[in-house]
Amino acid sequence: MHAPLKILEDEIVNCRLCPRLREHCAQVAAVKRRAYRDQEYWGRPVPAFGDPQARILVLGLAPGAHGSNRTGRMFTGDRSGDVLYRVLHQAGLASQPVSSSRHDGLTLHDVFITAAARCAPPGNKPTPQEIRNCRPFLERELDLLPNVKVVVALGKIAFDAYLDLLKSRGAIRSRAPFVFGHDREFVTAPGLPILISSYHPSQQNTSTGKLTEKMLRDVFRRARRLAER
Repeated sequence: MHAPLKILEDEIVNCRLCPRLREHCAQVAAVKRRAYRDQEYWGRPVPAFGDPQARILVLGLAPGAHGSNRTGRMFTGDRSGDVLYRVLHQAGLASQPVSSSRHDGLTLHDVFITAAARCAPPGNKPTPQEIRNCRPFLERELDLLPNVKVVVALGKIAFDAYLDLLKSRGAIRSRAPFVFGHDREFVTAPGLPILISSYHPSQQNTSTGKLTEKMLRDVFRRARRLAER
């Protein structure tokens, strides 16, 4: 990761803007889940992960309590990450199909993964204010990723968070013209990355068949085509 991004990610890890979230992350890290009792949990805000030259930005919701909050890497250590990295590998965007820890040697090609909120929230639900507190980090990441041509928003909360960022910057007037749905493509404003909305690869969505691996693979194939255009 190049220096300005590294400085930003260190800042994120040390952020204390949301006491409720910091307390929850630390508590989960102290109590642990029985299956991971022998592991040391990360227990802090989770930095973004990926290729600084990426043309595709993947925006998730927030770290999972026993996933990223345990491993310290975005979408790593839970079912949603298992699906996402398998699909990224199939689409030629990840060096291996499994992401198990920060030290497993996985690299991403042309993809940078971040989230609307950087701390694991109780019940997987950050408050609107907590998402707003995190927004400047996402803005700075976008500024430091000069090649991004496509933003893939995983889930409606991430989709809305990105549109709110564009609105706060004066790039769009309203979120109203942009209606969330799976594998939908939006031109938000001239010169800005194309936005693709996708269902989130949460266990709830994948176990019910609302989102299949093929559906998610189609999203990333579309993203890759648009990025290479």
